Amino acid sequence: MATRLLKLTVGLAIAACLTTAVIGNAETIDHGEHSGHEGHSGAPSDDQAAAMVAQQAAPVRGSEFRAECRSSHRRGDDPIVFPGRSGVSHIHEFFGNTTTDAHSTLQSLRLGGTNCDPVSDKSAYWVPTLYQNGTPVAPERVTIYYQGITDHTRAVAHPQGLRYVIGNALATSAAQNPAARWSCVGYPESSRDFRSCPAGSKLENYLDFPTCWDGSRLDSPNHRDHMAFAVAGVCPGSHPVVVPRLEFLITYPVSGGGLSLAGNRNGVNVTTAPGYTFHGDFLNAWDPGELRRRVDNCIKAGYVCGTDGIPIQQ
Repeated sequence: MATRLLKLTVGLAIAACLTTAVIGNAETIDHGEHSGHEGHSGAPSDDQAAAMVAQQAAPVRGSEFRAECRSSHRRGDDPIVFPGRSGVSHIHEFFGNTTTDAHSTLQSLRLGGTNCDPVSDKSAYWVPTLYQNGTPVAPERVTIYYQGITDHTRAVAHPQGLRYVIGNALATSAAQNPAARWSCVGYPESSRDFRSCPAGSKLENYLDFPTCWDGSRLDSPNHRDHMAFAVAGVCPGSHPVVVPRLEFLITYPVSGGGLSLAGNRNGVNVTTAPGYTFHGDFLNAWDPGELRRRVDNCIKAGYVCGTDGIPIQQ
């Protein structure tokens, strides 16, 4: 926990000079004729970029639970941005639900399997595939933290079927994507682009999601606008419902250079995108009773819980 907080503090210092921005063009939910990747694009507004950075540095004071998941499969699908269109997206690494593909729905995910601990989490999580020297690399470990960062006593469980994306897949500079940061296991420094980790260490990525929901929509045209980051620890009036903060901590069994991501550059799917284009997706398919229990017993009550949703420390 101490190492994680130290990296968040270092990340704040680095990101303070990276917050530029304009909102990207929204993508319509009707993807029938759409061939771009705008659903994964868009630098945040100045206020939201600052809120992201502030949230990354906020300590988690005994209010979280987690799921431990593994890489399941990779494919050029994205059921949020390109629903029903197999092979259209750049290559994603899927973890959690083992059935996730372009045709996934809440119903299909609830009927599918999961490699997460706990098995009550059948959510679909995915990120762009990492490559080293042109070879895909599966994560060694994926921890999904659910954290009481914003007004934790008012937090509610994510509704089933809620979906959203974070990060800017079309970023042309690190300043356009403050949501993600790269670091090396055992070292406090972090940055928006890849780090070349020394031998004996491993590459890791932290990706943070927003904590404020508009209370009505499970999705929005650009898959972002129904969610927002709290400003100065307070959810905006347009997004008054507090939900736990998702944080992906993904560890890759690599060190050194030669790193790139799957992505889209100039309208073409590639495997050579830079590290500052990292992004992630979440489609909630938790068992609703188990998710509510964890929010009540861990988030609201102010406890750190294990994967079983039972407090392990106060």
